[in-house]
Amino acid sequence: MEIDNSDNSSRRGLRKDAEEWIDAHRDELVRDIIDFCAIPSVKGSYEQGKPFGDGPFDALNYALRLCEKYGFSIQNYSGYVGAADFDPALPRTLDILAHADVVPAGEGWTVTEPFKVVEKDGRLYGRGTSDDKGPMLCALFAMRAIKACGIPLSKGVRLIIGTDEECGSSDIRKYYLEEQPAEMTFSPDAEFPLINIEKGQFHGILSRDFEENAALPRLLSMEAGIALNAVPQKAVLRFEGLPMQEAEEPMRELEKLCGVRCEISGEQEITVYGESAHASTPEGGKNAGLAALILCGKLPLSPSEQLEACEKVLELFPYGVTDGSGLRIAMEDAESHALSCTLDLFSVSETQAEFQFDSRTPLMASEENCYNVAKESAQSAGFSFSIGRKVPPHRVSADSPFVRTLLSAYEAVTGLKGECLAIGGGTYVHDLENGVAFGAILPGIDTRMHGADEFIDIDNLLTATKVYTEAIIRLCGGEGPAKDR
Repeated sequence: MEIDNSDNSSRRGLRKDAEEWIDAHRDELVRDIIDFCAIPSVKGSYEQGKPFGDGPFDALNYALRLCEKYGFSIQNYSGYVGAADFDPALPRTLDILAHADVVPAGEGWTVTEPFKVVEKDGRLYGRGTSDDKGPMLCALFAMRAIKACGIPLSKGVRLIIGTDEECGSSDIRKYYLEEQPAEMTFSPDAEFPLINIEKGQFHGILSRDFEENAALPRLLSMEAGIALNAVPQKAVLRFEGLPMQEAEEPMRELEKLCGVRCEISGEQEITVYGESAHASTPEGGKNAGLAALILCGKLPLSPSEQLEACEKVLELFPYGVTDGSGLRIAMEDAESHALSCTLDLFSVSETQAEFQFDSRTPLMASEENCYNVAKESAQSAGFSFSIGRKVPPHRVSADSPFVRTLLSAYEAVTGLKGECLAIGGGTYVHDLENGVAFGAILPGIDTRMHGADEFIDIDNLLTATKVYTEAIIRLCGGEGPAKDR
């Protein structure tokens, strides 16, 4: 999209005094992030006053104490959410929605322990540094910079601190039962330049019952997938009466065909290893479940309705095809781009098969051209079909004054092109009418969010803080958001 650069205010960068203040407080920002990320704020069991357990409770209270220390008025919403207002006397106009909870530590860390942040080669490594504790403190330090430099605001800014973003966002739903959304909201929990479209989600379940076939050799069971929003990385096949030496050649063929790895993992068991990927970007994975079904067709198994069901699934979800064309729901529009579809949960026994898929749908998707077509395709292939979940897409106009103002601030500070993005994933603002995701990660950087050795570049932190400072000034100081000219 094109930014309105018709006046000098769109082209100028951040005020020199604010920029110098941010640079001078670099070490303080780093120290606060290190201390904040040392709190293992993974969701735990409910306790009275601690709705998500000790970790999120401790992280929320740390963040609120920090906000209060830096001169902002704070509120605690029963341990679910916290808020810090720049000036509670100003009319609520801009909410900045961030979260203090993190995903579990996981395995494979090499640079540091997950909750012991280290600074190395200009980066901070540790769980939460980029998702979302580091970006949250960028927003807080932006508010600090404005206050410290005496920059007047005519409209209010509130930093909202959530504690359950990673596990369903029940925190923010409770918050909005008590508070109305501000006129504008952005979340520093994604990437720059700006995400204004989040695709819809559509979960489908295919199932089929059949008579048990006792003829040998046969497939006893097949299981793959641990989450509906992730391409399965592993599939386990268990057999009866299969000469395992006869499986070697088909396994090697499958490895070449699909780029997966196969091993005989038990007396009558084969495990297929692929590569996981998020359901919003399934093209980046190698679906171990689908590969395992292909392997079944290559093994010398006795014909059965069970194997026929596996073959039919492969017609609906061909290996390596993630556009939904097998279900006849492939579609694309210019604004939100192509539909994606991935089969992520597999369960096959001697008498039943069930498969679940996750589709991320563009703005043009409807009951008629998507859900009904998928149902018809599944039923034509002999499966019962049901819808597990439907989430409508989220869109904020790229031409809105709010979006244009955020992008102009980003361009003015970074010198990079500001443009709107559409994603298949969902963010904290998915259900907010005028909510967008805005940073904090600069383009082209994979900070390993949710993975081992998560990090954020310190230069990225400083840049994001400056962008947020400029955005707040443009949105809440003087004339407010850019108006159509």
